[in-house]
Amino acid sequence: MRKGIHPENYRLCVFKDMSTDFAILTKSCADTNDKIKWEDGNEYPLIKMEISSESHPFYTGKAKMIDAAGRIDKFKNKYKKFNK
Repeated sequence: MRKGIHPENYRLCVFKDMSTDFAILTKSCADTNDKIKWEDGNEYPLIKMEISSESHPFYTGKAKMIDAAGRIDKFKNKYKKFNK
């Protein structure tokens, strides 16, 4: 590899799909403040994802509903007309 063209902070980190809890250990230089303990006992930076190959309809062959809004927000929106 040529010197001086690659990022300095290229390291092992965990990408985790927050909707399915699918996680993969790979290399990246993405910034994050979160950390996670991996299966090998070491701690790695954690990068949270909304969609991965585990939850994307193209890879799974079926559509999955991802609850991005959250249950509490749905409850509040549903019953806000009764709040006086």
